[in-house]
Amino acid sequence: MRELIRINQPLIGKEEIEAAVAVLKSGTLTNKSGAGPKVLEFEREFARFVGVKHAIAVNTGTAALHCALLAAGVRNSDDVLTPSFTFAGTGSPILLCGAKPIFADVRSETYCMSPEDVENSISRRTKAMIPVHLYGLPCDMDPIMKIAREKGATVIEDAAQAHAAEYRQRKAGALGDIACFSFYSGNNMTTGEGGMITTNDDDLAQAAKMIRTHGEERPYWVSRIGNNYHMTEFAAAIGIAQLRKLPEFVQKRRENARILTEQLRASAKLAIPIEPEGTRHAWYLYTVRLIGANAGRRNKVVEKIRDKNIEAAIYYETPLHLLPLYKEVSGVRKGSLPETERAARQVFSLPIHAGMTSEEVSYVGDTVKRVVG
Repeated sequence: MRELIRINQPLIGKEEIEAAVAVLKSGTLTNKSGAGPKVLEFEREFARFVGVKHAIAVNTGTAALHCALLAAGVRNSDDVLTPSFTFAGTGSPILLCGAKPIFADVRSETYCMSPEDVENSISRRTKAMIPVHLYGLPCDMDPIMKIAREKGATVIEDAAQAHAAEYRQRKAGALGDIACFSFYSGNNMTTGEGGMITTNDDDLAQAAKMIRTHGEERPYWVSRIGNNYHMTEFAAAIGIAQLRKLPEFVQKRRENARILTEQLRASAKLAIPIEPEGTRHAWYLYTVRLIGANAGRRNKVVEKIRDKNIEAAIYYETPLHLLPLYKEVSGVRKGSLPETERAARQVFSLPIHAGMTSEEVSYVGDTVKRVVG
């Protein structure tokens, strides 16, 4: 029987193992300022890779977003504009700041936040906005930044799924005022758990460094609200090894995406993912959409694909504005975000991770074609 093809799979080699063991042997496992030698090295290399002045390592992607929002001055009575078609980790830091999430709709062809709906949804209460580079594809950032500049809102990129993605020859993480990455085990690179904040703004960087260390301005001198969001030294050591492999990982994902696209492009029952001109997809997930008469069969199609030992997945079956917590705080009614709700009913994702062979990718494509019909 064929072994299960997982939706994502971390690729850990001897470099990561040796790096983690070396840290354990050193006896320096963390640092009270959140910036031990390996963390500092990881930050320098990540900033250089993204093309920004500052990188601040933290313990999760959610922590990165919380730090970024607090650094931007988001608090009670503020609104934060973000898509509803995303993971709850995008929304929860907004609530942790006491702010109100305002949900914008997405574009039907990319599933990323619609600049047109941002224009319609922004108000004088909007302190910040969080465009999400969903599935590894960057948002259309130029019009979003233009709107933000006109309204005085801080733009925080949620780049949790977009390591090495590009928009108009700039990397995700260097497109907004400040950006946040996740190093969860399923992402394009991993530290097990972990996050990174990137920015060119000196003030935002300094604020984020304080926030990750209980708001300390100097040791034991707390001058703002903060938390313990330190990254460990062995997580950073693993991150350094993974970052050096990231271009290879993403290139393999791009090749797997190309193979799958060639197999599925002729299907009249599927809308396959696109790579708009001027973007470079990082292919965290290969997300297709059932169209036509088949659109309502999505869950049954996914079950049949899983029966063939392919871990097809649905991201995200329930948008944030329809979850109990967010329904209560946002006041957005069902039907208010039509493209978001339509996508949530119709899309599903297929494995194309860097550990897959060409034969496995072809098997996924053949299976999907047979199941969809």
